[in-house]
Amino acid sequence: MNRRATLLFSCLVLTSIIIQVSLLPVFVRPPFKPDLLLVSMVFLALHGPFKMGAPLAWLLGMFNDVYSGLYLGLNAATFLISFLVIKSVSERLYADSAILFVLTVAGVTLAGFTLNLLLTTMFTASPGIAYSMFSDIFPRLLVNSFIASIVSLLPGFDSQVASS
Repeated sequence: MNRRATLLFSCLVLTSIIIQVSLLPVFVRPPFKPDLLLVSMVFLALHGPFKMGAPLAWLLGMFNDVYSGLYLGLNAATFLISFLVIKSVSERLYADSAILFVLTVAGVTLAGFTLNLLLTTMFTASPGIAYSMFSDIFPRLLVNSFIASIVSLLPGFDSQVASS
């Protein structure tokens, strides 16, 4: 990534953290709260380099864990696994496609839900955790896809972020 793209992406991530942590919990009910860090991670996986992207995906997941109050490392592992899977197939696809971006965000939302549910049920003894997670998945999927479609409409979305 060149310096301009790195600075722009850093500002985007910082703004996403501030919005997700301070504004959205006050004005939006929890099932309808978008996961802006997940959308940022998917954008990074489709457009960014691997060497910088993998640690940043893990760090975005850790930020998500710290601010959400869930088990530390749960979203970090989910984000890193999702990043590695997306990055392994992104060279074979047209990564500048808006439809691919929205579908990838929806797929990562479902995969993250499945992985979080699997890890949570394996490592916790809470009986109602699966029901509370299942009740939030459909609104979260729709909201994340909607935010991804808005991001894909922003100017400069289809420009190449990585530079060789």
